[in-house]
Amino acid sequence: MLHGETVHSPLPMDLPWWQADHAVFFGVLYIVLAVIGIGMGYCILKAWWDSRDGGVSHHH
Repeated sequence: MLHGETVHSPLPMDLPWWQADHAVFFGVLYIVLAVIGIGMGYCILKAWWDSRDGGVSHHH
């Protein structure tokens, strides 16, 4: 990849990780997407688990 050339693919193996601005931007992007994905997965599993118990919450 030449200096000033745009990124054509967001896949990790296609990114120019030697350029600090790309490494920071896509590193933070992938961390944020992972946190959102883990949170959504937790909520989906928690909702499924609660509905399996008959929808009764055990919280006070």
